[in-house]
Amino acid sequence: MHDQPKYIPLRESEFFGDMRSARPLPMGVVARDHLNEDTYLYTGKVNGVLGNVFPFPITADDLKRGQQRYNIYCTPCHSPIGDGHGVVVQRGYKQPPAYTDPKVLQTPVGHYFDVMTNGYGAMPDYAAQISVQDRWRIVAYIRALQLSQHATLADVPAKYRENWPDPIPMKVQLGNAPPAEAEQPSEGGQTK
Repeated sequence: MHDQPKYIPLRESEFFGDMRSARPLPMGVVARDHLNEDTYLYTGKVNGVLGNVFPFPITADDLKRGQQRYNIYCTPCHSPIGDGHGVVVQRGYKQPPAYTDPKVLQTPVGHYFDVMTNGYGAMPDYAAQISVQDRWRIVAYIRALQLSQHATLADVPAKYRENWPDPIPMKVQLGNAPPAEAEQPSEGGQTK
């Protein structure tokens, strides 16, 4: 059993005329799951320049999936609202910039994809954990987060504004709502 009839990689072989056991690959062969013909989809770059469009149409389902993946992988550092005050940061990890920072708002979508793919600064890469399509979905969700932080009623399409509730008074938004009327006790001392 110690002397098995097999080729060990890069060992000499008397069977082949060129004496190599490792055979050259046939022309046109592609490793399984590695035919990355759409370079923009896999890099977020066009001719080495970060792009600012999505490689596929983003649907509501894509945004939901992006939110789910964001909540799993991104919130520990970036927080649920993207302000950079995640749980890990509160314990001493380096704080990432807020997604609403003016400089970050100007960043093309390809940058976010590239950072998730290759890492940046203190952020590790997530290429092994998050699929290519899900990385783009997370980018779409980040854009939605950015928009939500600065959105006004004018940003809502007209067909949805018709049934939109009145704006919430600022006092209520800040948690300073007027106290609710106290329930009146009944004759037996019980509240109604």
